[in-house]
Amino acid sequence: MTSRDVPTSPGTAPLEAGPEVIRQETAEDHRAVREVHARAFGDTERVPALVEALRRAEAAVPPLSFVADVDGRVVGHVLLSAARLDAPRRIVDVMTLSPLGVLPEFQGRGIGTRLIAHALEAAEARGVPLVFLEGSPHYYGSRGFAHATPLGFRSPSLRIPEPAFQVARLSAHEPWMTGTFVYSEPFWALDCVGLRTPED
Repeated sequence: MTSRDVPTSPGTAPLEAGPEVIRQETAEDHRAVREVHARAFGDTERVPALVEALRRAEAAVPPLSFVADVDGRVVGHVLLSAARLDAPRRIVDVMTLSPLGVLPEFQGRGIGTRLIAHALEAAEARGVPLVFLEGSPHYYGSRGFAHATPLGFRSPSLRIPEPAFQVARLSAHEPWMTGTFVYSEPFWALDCVGLRTPED
């Protein structure tokens, strides 16, 4: 349930900068962000509620939340929130990318790609070692993510199709950082785990 900005063809390379501005979300953006996810996912309750819960959740790592703004209108949003990796040596603070949404009339323009790139750059600057998500391997595979299981990571749920469980390893990642990925409580409380298929 990570993305609603499907590329026009699988494996499309990242696009050049577009007319939108990618910036940090503000409190004034909350209503527009809710509309983005309600329309992008066709779900007026669960995904917007997840965003609101993740904003409020106490976490070791504060969330990173960015919007795509076109002429003063919020047309896309991405959220990185705290999660944990149960690694053999110790628990590691990591992040999950979810949700990512773009208004339907603005999809196919590379806005989702640029939101992902901006989010990963921000996680890198913060020293986050790993960013996990569940989503289309065709879409995310060309945007910095790889199939997590062969890299030594275990999915948090049997309901996540194996190809959809993906990770971006950033420069703070160390070889011993493998193990089981654990979503934060809002994902479980709102039943937002394992809702996607590899074909989505």
